[in-house]
Amino acid sequence: MLKKQRAELIFKHLNKLYKTTPIPLDHKDPFTLLVAVLLSAQCTDIRVNQVTPALFQLADNCNDMARQNVDEIYTIIRPCGLAPRKSKAIVSLSQILVEQHSSKVPEDMALLEQLPGVGHKTASVVMSQSFGHPASPVDTHIHRLAQRWGLTNGKNVVQTEKDLKLLYAPEHWNKLHLQIIFYGREYCSARGCDGTVCEICRGCYPKRKKPVITKK
Repeated sequence: MLKKQRAELIFKHLNKLYKTTPIPLDHKDPFTLLVAVLLSAQCTDIRVNQVTPALFQLADNCNDMARQNVDEIYTIIRPCGLAPRKSKAIVSLSQILVEQHSSKVPEDMALLEQLPGVGHKTASVVMSQSFGHPASPVDTHIHRLAQRWGLTNGKNVVQTEKDLKLLYAPEHWNKLHLQIIFYGREYCSARGCDGTVCEICRGCYPKRKKPVITKK
């Protein structure tokens, strides 16, 4: 099966399973999504959704967040991991939004990536889910799935993102990103599938017998 054929098989299967793709992180606007995505680094969305109510009760906009004490934020977000770094980043980026961006999250990838604690993946999520711009954020799980499914030979998330963008039209990127996340959690997790178990893996490679070793 050619790579384009595998891509089409995957696309059809995901669209059949996930007709709607609700955003898994609870938020109300671009700022709260930005903070939630920042918190989700090396942390589950479930855990993030458990801590953000208290955090956003303390401050749910950049003007209020910029005035908060880093230690108080740290106490709230500690269960998310990397809390010292994340708490400082949340206060710092809030101050920058107030001082340099008229208290608004910029609708610009380059400007988002300049904010403390905001990498390419976080910026891509905000651009796609808050502003509707085509983006294809790739984390380690999507990277691993794309390798299992034969959509990329990339050794890192940067190359995998490029390969996925070449395979799928921009109008599908935002929804497909979430569909892959949902499918990975439900059917093709690190423990649940090694490239030989789930329906997509078996559909793409019906003769595969050995587990897939991910290139990081």
